[in-house]
Amino acid sequence: MVDEINSARDDAERDQLPDGSMEPQSPQEADNTDYGLMKGARVKNMDLQQEMRESYLAYALSVIVERALPDVRDGLKPVHRRVIYAMYDGGYRPDRGYNKCSRVVGDVMGKYHPHGDSAIYDTLVRMAQSWSMRYMLVDGQGNFGSPG
Repeated sequence: MVDEINSARDDAERDQLPDGSMEPQSPQEADNTDYGLMKGARVKNMDLQQEMRESYLAYALSVIVERALPDVRDGLKPVHRRVIYAMYDGGYRPDRGYNKCSRVVGDVMGKYHPHGDSAIYDTLVRMAQSWSMRYMLVDGQGNFGSPG
């Protein structure tokens, strides 16, 4: 019995690295150290199709809930809120003169919505169309589309 304990202790000491950590026991653990993963990290074998299916579904649901559907409190999407706040922050008020859409779009894109100007411009145009929203949120000047 004593010999078995000593043999196990000798094996453990042999597997121990100079810094006191243990050598990787499996080929997967050995691969982790070769690629600079954290010590003790494990690579999980997964079916790629299943992982993509689950990850994409989770991402799609979060986009629908957080961005695509209007908020029940005020009926606005996040991009509407960003445009309105940028117009308020930039001093674009009803008692002042008209400004170009590109100025508002640039302010929104530069400060609050760094994803491209087409979605912001489309939102700004829709907010100025009487047939697009129940209440026009922006007083547009010029050509803001036609209902037909």
